[in-house]
Amino acid sequence: MPLNGSRLPSRLPLLTAGLLATALAQAQPYPAKAIRLVVPQSAGGSTDMVARPLAAQLTQSLGQPVVIENRPGAGSVIGTDLVAKAPPDGYTLLAVAASVTMSPSLYKLPFDPVRDLAAISQLTSLPNILVVHPSLPVKSVSELIAFVKARPGQLNFGSSGIATGTHLSMELLMYMTGLKMVHVPYKGGSLNVNALIAGETQVNFSTMSTALPHVKTGRLRALAVSTAKRSAAAPEVPTIAEAGVKGYDYSSWIGLLAPAKTPSNIIARLNTESNKAVHTSEVKAILATEASEAVGTTPEEFDTIMKREVTRWQQVVKAAGIKSE
Repeated sequence: MPLNGSRLPSRLPLLTAGLLATALAQAQPYPAKAIRLVVPQSAGGSTDMVARPLAAQLTQSLGQPVVIENRPGAGSVIGTDLVAKAPPDGYTLLAVAASVTMSPSLYKLPFDPVRDLAAISQLTSLPNILVVHPSLPVKSVSELIAFVKARPGQLNFGSSGIATGTHLSMELLMYMTGLKMVHVPYKGGSLNVNALIAGETQVNFSTMSTALPHVKTGRLRALAVSTAKRSAAAPEVPTIAEAGVKGYDYSSWIGLLAPAKTPSNIIARLNTESNKAVHTSEVKAILATEASEAVGTTPEEFDTIMKREVTRWQQVVKAAGIKSE
């Protein structure tokens, strides 16, 4: 039927209006409205502590409000899924911890972190520190490896919970070296460290802020940090890779992500501004309180990290037979 002024389909004006609105939105310089930054943890958590000063800096540099939205629950799955399913327009972002790359090995997820999220930047890096009870007759990683190998299954290592970073960083070390120790999970980092001080366990990985005060008083002995580079918070402590386990690198990082298919120009803008933000003196001072350091990668570098870590944790979790709680 020919279309003329009297026989236009009733839906055509609405369709035309929708296409026009989309075209106008795409033509507007980004950002043209407020941005929500989803944190899949409760307010006051480690990710939230980075996200809030980041949002304040981005609000200034982007010229639009960047509003924190805490969506905790299900081990960060609820908030992460929200962003994975959001429109890829740059107005819904995700600040998330490294556990996002561990989750696929432990849970059946409603999203794929690599397929459904676009990498913007790894913002921070926080090493764990390998510590032992002072009574253990080892003063280096190589001595610890030799000591444990001579006593397979006889030593206990603690963690702040099953499948936490302090647990998996030790499983990674055992996977790479063939060590066998017994895992003793505790409900939190402080209990984990207290158990080591009390001699309930002999070795563990702990966060720097939790363990370093006890290292300085001599109640714990530090052997190495887990990252590829030494930590500014304890520059005298070598890395595990330096100590002989080549290729070992674990970081409890925080990164910035967007829904997959977010336009590359928006990703590039967010990358530039977020990397600047984490290197401001205000943000670096906040990071230093947790012995965390500013990083700032390219989107491509962060995407490579995400893919590598998802694959690595699948291998480690399978080899160790780890089951989520």
